[in-house]
Formats: sequence, C-alpha cells, structure tokens
Amino acid sequence: MSPTLPPQLETEPAAGAASTSAESPASARLRLAGLPSLPEAHRSIPISHTASWIRKVLAFAGPGYLVAVGYMDPGNWATDIGGGSKFGYTLLSVILISNLMAMFLQALSAKLGIATGRDLAQACREHYSRRTAVALWIVCEIAIAACDLAEVLGSAVALKLLFGLPLLAGVIITGLDVLIVLALQGRGFRIIEAFVVTLIATIAGCFAYEIFFSHPIWREALVGLIPRAEILHNREMLYIAIGILGATVMPHNLYLHSSIVQTRAFGTSVRDRREALRYAVFDSTVALGFALFINAAILILGAAAFHMRGLHDVAEIADAYKLLSPVLGVSLASTLFACALLASGQNSTLTGTLAGQIVMEGFLQIRLKPWLRRLITRSIAILPAVLVIGIAGEGKVTSLLILSQVVLSFQLPFAVIPLIQFTGDRNKMGEFTNSRFTVVVAWIVAVTILFFNAELLWLIFRPR
Repeated sequence: MSPTLPPQLETEPAAGAASTSAESPASARLRLAGLPSLPEAHRSIPISHTASWIRKVLAFAGPGYLVAVGYMDPGNWATDIGGGSKFGYTLLSVILISNLMAMFLQALSAKLGIATGRDLAQACREHYSRRTAVALWIVCEIAIAACDLAEVLGSAVALKLLFGLPLLAGVIITGLDVLIVLALQGRGFRIIEAFVVTLIATIAGCFAYEIFFSHPIWREALVGLIPRAEILHNREMLYIAIGILGATVMPHNLYLHSSIVQTRAFGTSVRDRREALRYAVFDSTVALGFALFINAAILILGAAAFHMRGLHDVAEIADAYKLLSPVLGVSLASTLFACALLASGQNSTLTGTLAGQIVMEGFLQIRLKPWLRRLITRSIAILPAVLVIGIAGEGKVTSLLILSQVVLSFQLPFAVIPLIQFTGDRNKMGEFTNSRFTVVVAWIVAVTILFFNAELLWLIFRPR
C-alpha cells in the first residue's frame, strides 16, 4: 500500500479564501497546527513545469545560499584565522570534512521538507512528547543565540575597524539591523535571497583579492586537506577543530533549510517532488561549495600571511586587520578584510531571524510578529556581549567568538539525530525514505560529531 501524502501536500486552500462561518477554538487549534512554517512565504515562488532545466535551476536557486550564510558567519573567522596562524594549513582537512558533512545533512533537511511538507521543528513536535519537544526547542534557541552572538560581535568588530567606533557602541548599533530584516521580509522572499547572494559575492571577492596577494604555498595547502591523527591528541588543535565543526555544520540551519525549500510551488506528485528535491540539493551543494571556498580562504590567509611569516599567535580578528596591509604590502587588504567581515555579519542576521521564527512556530506553535521575534533573539545575543566587553574588556572578544562556535557544535546532535531518524522513517517519508547506504553514512556523520565532542570534554576535564 502506498503511503498517503502529508496533509499539506494533499490539499491546498485557494489563496484568499475566506471562512464563511465562525471558527471554534478547537478548529482554530487544528488550523494553526496545519499551517506551514513561514506561511507568508510558503509556496510563494512559482515553478513552471514546462521550463527548461536551466530555468528550473534558477527558480530553485536561493534557499541554499541562505543556508550557506550560516557557514561563513563571523564565528568562522575567529576559528579559521586562529587555526591558520597557529597550525598553518593542518586544519584545512577539518574544514573540508565539515563542509562535506554539511552538504550531506542539508540534503537530508531539504528531503524532509519536500517529502513531508513539514520542517524539522514541526516533525519533532508531532513525533516526540511535549516535554521532549520543549527541551529540543530550548537547545535550538541556545544554538541560535550562540550564532547571533557571533554575528553581533563580528559586526561590532567590523564597525570598530572601519569607523573607529567603540566595540560596546558597535554591539548596541547592531541591534538596529532588525530594520534591515523587516524591510526585506516585507518585499518578498526573492529579495531576501538576492540580498544574501550579493553579500556572499562581496565576501568571496574580498577574499579572492586577499589570497592573490598572500601567495599561499598551494602544495602545502593540498597536503593540509589530508586528515592527521595529531588533531585528536593536541588539545588546543582539537578545540579549534571542534570550533570549526560547530561553525561549519550549523544546527539551526537544518531547521531553516527544511522550511525554506517549501517556498517553491512545486507539484505534489511523487515525480514533481523528486524533481524539486534534485534541484534543491543541487542548489544547496553549490552554495555550500562557496562557503567551503570562503572558509578555506580565511584559514589559508591566516596560514600564508601569518604562520609562514612566523606570526603564530594572530588569533584576534583586530590583530589580523592591523597586520594584513603591512604583511601583504597592499593598502586595501585590511579595509577589504573588514568590509567582508561586516557583510558576513549582516548576512547572518537574516539566517538567525528566519531560523528563530521557524523553530518557535514549529516547536511551540507560537507565532510572533517578526520585529518582536528579532528583538528577543537579538537581546539574548547582545546581553552576554555587553557583559563580556564591559567586565573582561575588548581583548576577550575572539575567545567569546570561538566559544560560541564550540557551543554550536555541542548542540548539533540534538538536530542531527532527529533528522536522521525522521528521514529514515517510511511512515513519514514514503518513497523518499533513506536508502540503507544513506542511513549508514548518516549515522557515521552523527557518531563522528559525538566522538569529537566527547574527545574535547575528555581533554578539558581529564586530570592534569
């Protein structure tokens, strides 16, 4: 017997249809439970069934780039620069493996959204008990706050480097970026995607310029792509490696992607959904390829500009900014570095806002106005930033950035394990259930994440 389609794929109310009778409280609860995530953007982008493949590629392009934003946020900068300046090209293998894991997990996330019409948060709410769902929501909110913290600090550092603003003032000013998000959300989902792609192109262009003048030793960089056992035994190296893992495979992006793939109005038949999945996976894989380039470029820049010149302790973003122009002998190097950092921070604003809205609506069925949701998320991020800067001083900013990425890594299993569980469940996925090979690979990825986290805990708390 073939499995039934999920409710959202079986029926679609006509747009603008109005209820002709009063709605009872029970009916209202049922209607709310059946609402898709991000209802204002759900199936808002038309897909022509008769279009050429290139037009379909362009029509489905976009969600992957919003996801990729989280893989190149300011938190990555701190871990990548620190790793490159201290250990040279060694940790490039961690960036490569992390990005391959990210591509695989984001493909599963897209599959869940397209096959079931549910995002990961909604699937968790429907599958687990209320208590478990609330616990998963809290963990996910911590991950979003950690990501937002990295964005706040990164943007504040960029404003200081470019305009000389005090870091504390920069942190407070970043709270106003809620206005950018609200303005873009009101103009349609395609405008958000175009804005994100423009900023990604800006970041990539800046780093291509930096790499050209840093003259990396490409042979050593290629050797750095080969994993080394030393990473597991060196406590400091492992700490940065897990920071890279947390900064690259973002837990809340799994919730985000499973929702925003549903902004495309693809058909509900199995054939149409298979086609939609194929284009969605292509979109996210290409976008994460750009994220791989940018992450690798940051680490290669740290290795080529600093490590190879005997500067092994350039862990602070501000120090990297000050040293780049003198070291590379190019006056624009430092300015472009700061501009790319600011673009990265502003890009991450969109990811945090959308992910926060999706998980709150999905787990708790609470639908807040976008400005209120953004205000709550940004306040949670600003508070620790203000406290750290006020008490410990500006010198602790990079340490806080790296810590935020390690926190993200520890949240990963709480998103990855449910995702693997649901995409392997034939009752939920029907014809789209993971194959045995996919299931094996998925659990290898999950076990790898758990192993790295356990190894770090052992290195931190073992008797000296």
